[in-house]
Order: sequence, then C-alpha cells, then structure tokens
Amino acid sequence: MKNESSTAPAPDMKLFWACFIALVATSFVFGVRSTLIGDIAREFQLSQGQVGRILGVGLWPFALSIIVFSLIIDRIGYKAAAIFAIVCHFLAIGLTLMAKPDNDLLYWGTFTVALANGTVEALINPVVATLFQKNKAKWLNILHAGWPAGIALGSIFTMLLGEGVSWQVKFGVCFVPVVLYTLLILPRRFPVNERVAAGVSFREMLAEFGAFGFFMFTVLLTMAIYQALGSEANWGLVFGAGAAVALAAGAYTRSLGRPMFIVILVTMPFLATTELGTDTWMPDLLSLELGKAAAWVLVYTSVIMTILRSFAGPVVHRLSPIGLLVVSAMIAVAGLLLMQGATGWSIVAVATLYAFGKTFLWSTTLGLVSEQFPRGGALSLNGVSAIGVLGMGVIGAPLMGIWQDADIDRALREKHPAIHQQIKGPDAVNLVGSAPSVDTQKLAALPEADRRAVETVQNEFKKKTFARTALLPTFLLVCYVGLFLHFRARGGYRPVVIGGGH
Repeated sequence: MKNESSTAPAPDMKLFWACFIALVATSFVFGVRSTLIGDIAREFQLSQGQVGRILGVGLWPFALSIIVFSLIIDRIGYKAAAIFAIVCHFLAIGLTLMAKPDNDLLYWGTFTVALANGTVEALINPVVATLFQKNKAKWLNILHAGWPAGIALGSIFTMLLGEGVSWQVKFGVCFVPVVLYTLLILPRRFPVNERVAAGVSFREMLAEFGAFGFFMFTVLLTMAIYQALGSEANWGLVFGAGAAVALAAGAYTRSLGRPMFIVILVTMPFLATTELGTDTWMPDLLSLELGKAAAWVLVYTSVIMTILRSFAGPVVHRLSPIGLLVVSAMIAVAGLLLMQGATGWSIVAVATLYAFGKTFLWSTTLGLVSEQFPRGGALSLNGVSAIGVLGMGVIGAPLMGIWQDADIDRALREKHPAIHQQIKGPDAVNLVGSAPSVDTQKLAALPEADRRAVETVQNEFKKKTFARTALLPTFLLVCYVGLFLHFRARGGYRPVVIGGGH
C-alpha cells in the first residue's frame, strides 16, 4: 500500500488482515451455528421455547462483552482482549461439540461464543480506526466485508459436507478459521488508540457516549436477559435499571450525550433489524418459493456484500459516509417493498437489490461514528454495535415474528377455521405478553391439500411482513436526510481530527 503521509509510518497491514480474518472467523462460527441449530434441535428433541432460550443467550453476552471491553481495553491492552476472545472461541466450540440432550453444554457453548464474538468486535473496530485515521469509513467498510464473507464460507462448507455428515463434524470445521486468526493476530503489536494518544481522558470518552447511551444500553440489555429467561418483562425493573445507570453516568460525566450521537443510537435498532433481523426471516421465505436452492441464494447475496464492502473506498469518497447512508436506505426501502410482490426466481433479483441497499448501512455507520466522535474512542465506536444487536434481538426480529404469527393466525381463523382448530398451538410468551402459534407437529400430520393451504397463507403474510418492515429503513432515511442537511448547513461533511494518522 502506498503511504498516505510523507512523514508518518505506513499502517501495519498484517495487523489489519489479522483483524479481518478474526471477523471472518466470528461470522463463520455464527453462520454455521445458525445453520445447524435446526439439526441439533431435532436430535436433542428441543422445544421451540428451548431453541429460543439458546438463540437468546447468543445475543446479550455479545453486547455485554463489547461494552465491557470497550471500557477497559485501553487499560488492559488489545493483546489481552485478543487472548480472551481466542480462549472463548476454542472453549465455545469444545463445549458445543460435547453437548448432549442430558446436559446444558449447548447453552453454555452459545453463551461463550457470544462473549468471544463481542470481544473480537470490541478489539478490531478501534484498532482499524486507529490504523487509518484519515480513511476510517473506507477501511471499516473493508474490514466488515469479513462478516458476509464468513457467513458465505460457513454456509458453503456446511452444504458441501451434505446431509449425511453429523452436525458435530460440520461444527468442528469452525476450529479452522479460529486457529488461523489465532496464528495471525498473536504475533502482532497493537497501536495506541487514537483517543489515548491525543490525551482524551476516560471521563471525556464516557461523556461522548453520554447518560442517554447508558440508559438505552441498560434497558435493552435487561430486556435481552428477560428474553433469554423466556419470561414477560417487568417494565418497572427494566426502565428502573436504565434510569439508575443513566443517573450515575450523568452524574460522573455531566453529559446527556452529543445530539448527533443520540440520533445515531436511536437509529441502530432499526438499522440492525433492516439488515440482520430481515436476514433472520429471509431463508424461511426463500425456502417456500425456491426449496433447497434458497441456501445458495443467501450465499450469493453474502458474496455481493463482501465484494461491495471490499471496494467501498471510491463510493465513500464520492458520496461521503452520510450520503452513502441516504442512498443505501433508499435502496433498502425499495427492495423490501418489492419483496411483497416477488414470486419464484424474481425473488433473487429483488434480494440482489436489497443486498445493495443493506451492504453499507452498518459498516458506514461505524465509519461515521469513528470520524465524527473520535473522542469517544472504543466506547462510542463499539457502543453503537451493541445497541444495534440488542435492539434487533429483543425488539426488531421478535416483532417481525409476532406480526407474522398474528396475521397468519387471523387469516387461518377466517379462511380455514377447521384447519385452524386442528393446528393451533399454545400462545407463546414474549417480552410484551404472548402471541398465537402453530403446532408444527400437527401441521406436518395434515393431509397434503390442507398443508398447502396453510403454506399459502404463511407465504402471503411473510411477504407482507417484508413490506411492513420497509418502515424501518424509511425511518433511517428520514434521520439520514436530516443529518445530511445538518452537514450541508455546516459546509459539507468533514471528519473530526484529534491527532495525526493515516
């Protein structure tokens, strides 16, 4: 790489690629686990509630570790965080492989891998932002090409091994990328964070995140723990915990948080659901239309995201980070709206459009935060990811499921009342109360004509859910246009610089 400064040393590209492979390993493990959870659930005879408990514990430890390490990583060192992540990844894979129906190791393996994944995020984002202080948005986009790349690789390996191979063998493949990133990252020397080098104090870093940020994080984390326990939330305790932490943070920092940063925090659950939450439901819709080919379509869209993020530099330079967010939100809205009317292989074309829309949302937001709030250090940069993941997991994705369950239950009750009575399951408890459910075993036992009638209703309302979900990137678009006009009024988008760098 050509040096961008005539006086400063070139960035350590070996360290950058070590961080990239660490993220690939993280998403590889995440993708393989998500692909295999159905096989494991059948072998262990897990109920949907037990599966939900396991998926839930893959959420809040991620957010907890990314915040905790963001607070202490400049004190303990990046190498210590890397070692913790590596140990957790090896332990998590081992615990999962030893899981049996009569032990709880599947739960604890999922818990540990979430800790590892959050720690990797807490590590790599500030490292790359420090390495490339004059091109943060570009290089954070390139870094986060590792996420869809890992998802694609994990899916390909799982499918190529075939249905005759045990889930333990498939999951054991996760050792390969973890060993690779271990060998790459342990020999590297890590830079001093930009915030620390500039002399910005710990209190000033907390002030950038602000009392509002701590309130939002605590409320969502408490909700996530209730979700993992499978119980309805005690809202007095949820908001009471958030208020207590916010008051303590406000008293210490004397800051509610920067107004622009608050806007970005509010958008994160919507952004995460637009990308990750919709991806959670996308395979279900594609499988109804395309059968087994659906899995390859998801690999295809992940490859699109990998390529686009890898070549994000010219796009970011042309549009600026906030301009790219505006364009991306517009395309995402169009993709979700078109999904409602798509049938057969036309879904692939719409999925392609949607992939273009969602590709830059998360990674460019990280670039925007790192360029506008460098005084917030690792906390501001990683805090937005934590709130995004929590918001998607406890509000966004479950809400999409509740919408589907309620609409499908109502349609079956009106159009096929006899079938409805046969397959109606017990109401499923969630954070906001309960929702109707379908007994999948009773559904499978129906005559073929009745099953097709139910699938027709399910397909119709799954598509309507995508159209309804378009409200989320619409909200993002409104916020991004507001930020775009804000920067325009100030003479255009300019990164905030607190020190030297590349």
